[in-house]
Amino acid sequence: MYEQYEDRIRQQADKRRPEFRSPYQDFRYYSSSVTPGIRLALNVLKPARPSYLLVELHGWHMSMPAPQHRDTPSDKPYLIVQVDMRGRAYSEGMPDCNGLELIDVYDAIRFVKDEYKELLLDPDVVYIEGGSGGGGNVLALVNKFPDLFAAATALYGVSDYAEWYACDRIGEFRDEMDVWIGCAPWEAIEPYEARSGAFLASNQLTPLLLVHGSFDARVPASHSRLYADAASRAGKSRLVRYVEWRGVGGEEHTDRLPDALHREFAERNERHRRSNAVPIEIAPTGTFLVGGYLITKRFAVHMESPDAVARLEYDIDGGQFRLRAKRPYAYRILTEEGVSLEGRADVVPEA
Repeated sequence: MYEQYEDRIRQQADKRRPEFRSPYQDFRYYSSSVTPGIRLALNVLKPARPSYLLVELHGWHMSMPAPQHRDTPSDKPYLIVQVDMRGRAYSEGMPDCNGLELIDVYDAIRFVKDEYKELLLDPDVVYIEGGSGGGGNVLALVNKFPDLFAAATALYGVSDYAEWYACDRIGEFRDEMDVWIGCAPWEAIEPYEARSGAFLASNQLTPLLLVHGSFDARVPASHSRLYADAASRAGKSRLVRYVEWRGVGGEEHTDRLPDALHREFAERNERHRRSNAVPIEIAPTGTFLVGGYLITKRFAVHMESPDAVARLEYDIDGGQFRLRAKRPYAYRILTEEGVSLEGRADVVPEA
């Protein structure tokens, strides 16, 4: 029952495990496009026939499920990619809480599209699902990669890392944020904004299903409510469906979750995906918030740091890009034609 999304102690490091292939599951390594020299790991669960791609992201204290040989297909009708986030059991590198580690997810998708193309029904239809820390990854990913995912599901996800830091009553997650982000939110708020889905919600183009137990003690349900409210203020209500499990949650996200409610949500989740099997396209002109980076099919923006926040105004056909920020951050833009543009953001007064 969504065990891979709970917050338990991650598996013992095993970064030398050899790759393998089996009839319905492979364990593979791939390279980072932004951190040279590190090796990243993933599981690929292969369907019986070509299908759509589904990415699954593990919880904060977890790693991807242990690699295993599989002689029969999984019970999900997808080509499933389970990403082991950088610095976890099987992947090298250092975690950075929705910083460069999310580009690792993008790299994993590109790797699988290239290596398993014969198993993909449509390579442009990609689904994503994650819970707890992985749910927080999902909320950031759909807004840092606004046209990558056809549909997304975030189970009890973190939407505001500054809020999570402040409300971590026993310091269970705060000590890792101190290291992975590098500061407390009262020392510098932008690194937390750049990582938080709720702050970036105005970018959302992907249909999103949220679920949260009302009594969740580790990631309070206020995080999903906060995201839904932020999306509503940004005019994105039609893209968000929020399900709150009344009376569910505790020290485990799914404490007191009845089997019937679990089955009902699983069916809703499948309907959500089946009804959104169309690739997302961005408008030729518009605005986006950039939280460290923004990657679309038409262009990519990389700020000088994953901690930097800027507002982008763009006109693709006119080749015009303008960034505004609180500081003159350096940026680099790469267009789909291969044109590279560099500059510094225009400085605007702080609100």
